[in-house]
Amino acid sequence: MILEKIRRRAAADRQHIILPEGEDARTLAAAETCTREGIADITVLGNEDRIRTLAAETGANLNGIRLIDHRKSDDRERLARLYHELRRAKGVTLEEAEQAVKDPLYFGNLLVREGRADGSVAGATNTTAHTVAAALRCIGVKPGFKTVSSFFLMVVPDRKFGVDGAMIYSDCGVVIDPDAAQLAEIAMASADSCRALLEAEPRVAMLSFSTKGSAEHKLLDKVIAATKTVRARLPELIIDGELQA
Repeated sequence: MILEKIRRRAAADRQHIILPEGEDARTLAAAETCTREGIADITVLGNEDRIRTLAAETGANLNGIRLIDHRKSDDRERLARLYHELRRAKGVTLEEAEQAVKDPLYFGNLLVREGRADGSVAGATNTTAHTVAAALRCIGVKPGFKTVSSFFLMVVPDRKFGVDGAMIYSDCGVVIDPDAAQLAEIAMASADSCRALLEAEPRVAMLSFSTKGSAEHKLLDKVIAATKTVRARLPELIIDGELQA
């Protein structure tokens, strides 16, 4: 199964991952699983007393998991200065930066920015908007892209579809109504995600409510334009559209 393959790949190249929502039982359960199975080296952020109390109540094993109370950490001042440097052109003051690093999502993402961690995973107790904003402000977008987008990894029982039954659907959570340029970037980012996550050469379908001009609507125009943009920028990419789905 594709998820087992991803787990094996992660274990073979263990990365340091921050889990900033440490005062949530699901986060501690995930941290325990990742540590026990050797999937990643885990650092959990939050009030250490609350985390240990919650672990005792839920039976979570914290052995091998690093705990950092981000509100008491010696890293606060340095990370605040880093955030101030990153955002002062946007009008963020040092005092505002000091407040920002009290948020565990910002604290964790700044550790990633510094290279002291490889990734930060959140969204269990925080909204998508807040989770994305923290990552965008602290880490930024991939070079060559302007649009931040998301994807769902869909795994279906019939494994003849996609890559062993796995397919990437974008964007399902961030860009509500993308224009043609944004849609093109989402398609290209999804192709990159397919290569990175599924280790397969992507075949991209630009989905809509029409197939090759079977309907006429202004919403279709941007799908057609986005498809042309992707073909021009990445002529080697297999892409088709618009396709009704």
